[in-house]
Formats: sequence, C-alpha cells, structure tokens
Amino acid sequence: MSRLKQFLLDAETKSFDLGHRSTIKFNIGKYNAAVQRGLTQYSDHELARERASFIKTNAINNLDKYLMEFESNFTARGGKVIWARNAEEALKEIGQIMKRKRARSVVKSKSMTTEEIHLNNFLEKNGVETVETDLGEYIVQLAEQRPYHIVTPAMHMSKKDIADLFVKKLKIAPTDSAEELVATARRLLRAKYTEAEVGITGGNFLLADIGGVAVTENEGNGRLSTAFPKTHIAIVGIEKILPSVMDLDLFWPLLSTSGTGQQVTIYNTIFTGPRQPNEKDGPEEMYVVLLDNGRTELLALPEKREALNCIRCGACLNVCPVYKNIGGHTYESTYSGPIGSVITPHYNGMAENKHLSFASSLCGACTSVCPVKINIHNLLLLNRRQSVEQGYTEKSERTTFKLWLKAMKSRKLLNMAPAGVKNFVLKQVLKDTWSKRREPLQVAPKSFNQLWKEREGK
Repeated sequence: MSRLKQFLLDAETKSFDLGHRSTIKFNIGKYNAAVQRGLTQYSDHELARERASFIKTNAINNLDKYLMEFESNFTARGGKVIWARNAEEALKEIGQIMKRKRARSVVKSKSMTTEEIHLNNFLEKNGVETVETDLGEYIVQLAEQRPYHIVTPAMHMSKKDIADLFVKKLKIAPTDSAEELVATARRLLRAKYTEAEVGITGGNFLLADIGGVAVTENEGNGRLSTAFPKTHIAIVGIEKILPSVMDLDLFWPLLSTSGTGQQVTIYNTIFTGPRQPNEKDGPEEMYVVLLDNGRTELLALPEKREALNCIRCGACLNVCPVYKNIGGHTYESTYSGPIGSVITPHYNGMAENKHLSFASSLCGACTSVCPVKINIHNLLLLNRRQSVEQGYTEKSERTTFKLWLKAMKSRKLLNMAPAGVKNFVLKQVLKDTWSKRREPLQVAPKSFNQLWKEREGK
C-alpha cells in the first residue's frame, strides 16, 4: 500500500475513533490552557517572537560560519565533532564508538533526532540494549510505538492505557495511581543509569560562541544520562545553531512557554565537552554528531529556508485542527503536524511524502502561534507547488484539471452539457472523496450565464 493510501486509511480510522479524539482533546486542552497562562509573563510577546525570528534567520543564513565556530570552541575543550551527511553516516560513526567502548547498554534522554535516524533499532540490531529514560519515551518504547508528539510522546494514551501497559509489560499490580506508575518507572530506570557505558542525548540548541550543547528537560533524566556513563553522545541537527549563549535568555522561555506553558523548563543544561581536569564529574569523552540528513537541501531553497528556524516547541501541533483529529501516528514520520508536513518531504523525499503538505486546512493557526514566526501555511503551499512542478501528481488528477481548465476557459463548452450530465460527472468523480461522507454536490438547474440572459432578455 502506498504511503498516501495508508495515510488516508489511518486518518479516516482515527477521525472516527471517539475514544482517541477524547483523549487528545483532553491532553491538548490542558496544554493550551497552560500556554495562555504562561504567555502572561511577556509584556510584549510579539516583540519576543520578532527578535527570535531575526536571530534564527541570521543564524541559518550564516550556518557555515556558526557551525565552524561551534566546532572550534567545542574541540578546544576536548570534545569531538562528527559531521554526518545522512542517517547512514551517523549510524556508522555511532556504531564504531559503541564497538570501541564495548558498550552493552545505552541510556537515552528524549531526542527527536535519534528517532529521525532510527537509532534504537540500529543499536538493538547490534546487540546494544537501549533504554529511553524520558517517561513519555519510556512508555511508547514499552508499547513498541513511535512518539506521537514532538514534545509529549505518549499524549495519545490515557492514565488507564498506561496502567494497563505497565501491568502487561512490567507485571505490576493493577493501579489507577499516577504516582505509583511514575514510581515504578523511576525504580526500574535508576539502575540503568549506573550500568550504561554510553549516554545519548539530543540538543535543543548549539551555542557557537562557547561550543556548547544546550539541553532542556523536565525530569532530570537528561542529566542522569550524561552524569554516570563515561561517554556522552549528543546527536543534533545542524539547524539548531544559535550565535551566542546570551541568546538563551530569549529562546529558553519561548521554547517552554510555547510548548508547555511553563515560564522556563525545569532542567536546563549546557554541555561544553568532556570532564575537565579540575571537574569532579561528567563523561570522560563527549561527541557531538552534527546531522544534515536533508537540511542543506532545504537551506538551498531561499523561499523555504525559514523552516529550519523551527525550535521544536510543538505549538503548531497543539493548535492544528488536522493534527487534533487524525493524531500524530497517522503521519508515519518522525515530525508530525504542520511543521512535520513542511520538512518531512525535504528530509525523506517529496515523491513519497508530498501528501503531507496537502493534509492541511491552511487556516494559518500554526503560523499565528509559532514562536519564531515561521510562515508555516505558506510553506505548505510552496511544497504543493513543488510537488506539481516535479510531476508527482497522479495522471488522473492532471487529466481532470486539464479538462476543468479547458471548460472554464470556454463558455460554450461549459454550457454544452446540461445540469443532469454535470451532476452525473460530479457524482462519479467525487464518489470516493467528497461524496463519501457528504451529500453529493449538485449543479444549479440554470447557470448564472443563462439567468443573466433571461434577465436581460437576450
């Protein structure tokens, strides 16, 4: 089955799953309410968005300069930088590190970039136990699912769903206490931190001027994943660069408020390399994998380049009417929702993923909440245009529009067929789309052209 057909099938299933919609409405509703409260900390939120947009745009337009500056400052403190053009190169380099360290287990904090390159599957195939330490990621790992949401991986699961999963997978006694479920996960994960040879994180921001990797989280698992293992690997997309550590006073609050409504996330850490001689803790070695994987192709398109400004806050997902109806898993991609529909065709191929850019109402809600003012709904339109220009539309669609264009340009052709014939054609053309869930479209008995002639007596 093609990705488009699978998408349509899954979207229809999820849209009519009232239990799923109820769970998502409840969970997203809590976030949206928290965001509105969080925004009250700003005296001029629009000015903050404009500043963030300017800084990120400047950073992306000078990406080569800032990445080289980051590498120079990071390696000066003993860190090692790996440049990976695609997922295959990233996995190969990480695999070699695992072999050198004779790693048997890895602890991971939440990272969408590792999901993008399918790191867990790779490590497990190579005999390395991989444990997600973020609670949401741990839950979806137990459920053998991919993350549902950029910020909240298990948003689609209710407390009862999680309790049932823990009973089945962890053999605990049935409970409806969230505190007991969290305590169970904490107890099982604690030992993993001290046993693992390698800790893996992502990175919310790369800081060029100090050679730092900024990681933000709410549970402390990121710090534990980097404090005990002797080797720390941070896998970060090259677009995460910021010129200066001083920019964090703007971006950390924007990221947390836009995503979860917090004034600032609970744990914010900057890693600038391995443990130094005068430091008591930290890893003996630290690697940063700078991942391209389609980002430079997007960078080469000036009118779409602003998509790289994304800071992965998840705000556009929370307000998107399509996402709230079809859910995150329907997209079958690492990044879901509006921003995922923009970048996925460029990261994973336009031919296989062009349909995502059409899965939008173009209402503009995503653009209105983006903390870095990405014109998301316009980028979706540009993706649509690109897919048509590159010939990825089906033959039947191209033929339909050619006939429609020809008829619309000729009043004689448009008037040639009576209303009954037009209704028959519409019924056949729209039977599997519009008319599947709606009343069939009906052409008026008389066209405006005919009514005008009758009125004027001509």
